[in-house]
Amino acid sequence: MDNLKDKPVFNKRIFWDVNFEALDYDKRAAFVIERVFERGDVDDIRQCRRYYGDERVSEVLLNAKYLPERRLHLAAAVIGRPVKEFRCYILKQLNPELFPY
Repeated sequence: MDNLKDKPVFNKRIFWDVNFEALDYDKRAAFVIERVFERGDVDDIRQCRRYYGDERVSEVLLNAKYLPERRLHLAAAVIGRPVKEFRCYILKQLNPELFPY
């Protein structure tokens, strides 16, 4: 990443289970992008897109193993790609859940 870019300012609640101050945004880019789209709000997503760029964000989201269904649709709308292109959607279709009786 470009060292001249300002680091994004994310809400600490997104990264509640890791050491937030020691998190390296460049080395752990995929983790950060997935976590922001999974738990962040609109401002966090804007910060993420500004820092990483739409191409990198799209690449990570399309290859993510898991996104909650409501966040999957948000990610599809943000990057402008159909839900059927996401890896997590394909994996979910290959492993259907049991019927809840």
